[in-house]
Order: sequence, then C-alpha cells, then structure tokens
Amino acid sequence: MTGQEAGWRPGGGTVLVVEDEHAIASLVRTYLVREGYQVVCVGSGAEALSELPRHSPRIVVLDIGLPDIDGFEVCRRIRARSSVPIVMLTARDEEPDRVAGLEVGADDYVLKPFSPRELVARVKAILRRSEGGAQAETLELDGIVIRRDAHDVQVDGVVVELTAKEFDLLAYLVENEGIVHSRERLLDRVWGLAYPGGTRTVDVHVAQLRRKLGRPELIRTIRGAGYKAVAK
Repeated sequence: MTGQEAGWRPGGGTVLVVEDEHAIASLVRTYLVREGYQVVCVGSGAEALSELPRHSPRIVVLDIGLPDIDGFEVCRRIRARSSVPIVMLTARDEEPDRVAGLEVGADDYVLKPFSPRELVARVKAILRRSEGGAQAETLELDGIVIRRDAHDVQVDGVVVELTAKEFDLLAYLVENEGIVHSRERLLDRVWGLAYPGGTRTVDVHVAQLRRKLGRPELIRTIRGAGYKAVAK
C-alpha cells in the first residue's frame, strides 16, 4: 500500500459529474456511490457552473464534449474561481487536446471508453494528492520501499540502484497502484509532454525495472491499454 497522507479521507463528500450522455453519467454515479460519495450529475456546462457553488464538490468529473460550453471553457471558468480538482473525460486521444486540458487547469484526463473502476481509482488518487498536501515521502508495495527524500529504493531491505527516470516511473506507478496507465500518459507524467523519444522508452524502462527489482509481476502489462502496479 502507499503511505496515506494526514487529512485525506478515501470516501465521502460530493462529486460533480458533468456529462451529457445519460448512460455514462448513470454508470459513473453508480460506481462513485458504491465508494461512499454523494454524486450530483448535470448535462451541460451552464449547469455545471451554476451547481458548483451550491454543492462545494470535492472533485469535478468533466466531459469535454458538452452541448453548450465545451469542457475546456468550463474548466477554465471553474479554475478562475475554485481550486477544486478536475478530471476530464475525453474521446480525443490527441496530444494537443491533452495538453489543452492540462493547461486550462485539469488535474487528470480519462480517455473514453473507460472502465468505471479505473475512473473511481483516478478520482481517489487525485483526491489523495490534492487533499493530502505534499506527496508522501515513503511509498510501499509488496516489500518494495520507495523513499523520495533519499531517492532510495529497497526490495526486502536491500537497496536497488535505479536511474532518475526509473525511480520516477516506479514511484508514479506505485503511488497510483491498481490504475492502468497508457504509455502516452506515462510519457506525459514522467518524461513530460514534449519528450521526443516516443512510447518505446516506456517499455524499455519497465523492462529495466522488472529486471532490477526482481519482481516482474509488480508491473503488469495490460494488453492494448498500458501498465499498472499491482500487489501479489
């Protein structure tokens, strides 16, 4: 498990879901309610901006393709008056769109079609980061201990030497345990959006981590989707 930061609570509070497709909104609501959240669903940007101050949500799940104001503009207007975390839903798997969402203030994005379980996991991860203050200095998963302050990784008490990017990739995957990350997302979050090396570098670094850690099962390949860190 990753270290839990003081002040963060895993469930409860309100999630504002802004999605004009009723079936998707209903599915998202069902999974969030199961995790203990109260959910307010609206189908337009105007409604989202109206309901935001009424409900003071912990997080906003915001679709880009809304019928009135597009999600980028809604995100921009929300960010102008609130620091509430925002995760954007998008059917556009193009880097300019991902960059645009992050530049207007989104905290994360999820590509449609998506697993509702993955969306819930991302919501929890964003809340953990945003409400927990500084990142946890120590992360743990199945005998692997990552100490950010010392830039140190140990496996069953034995120090393992990693490069800077191997360390960053491992820390990101372990901090978001159980969440599937595409190669493109990992490039965005670990290497930076403008990294020119392409997704192959992610595969190479994952292979190196598996070899150096001696735990090939820790980072699981999800065919057609990407990678995730998992406990045994």
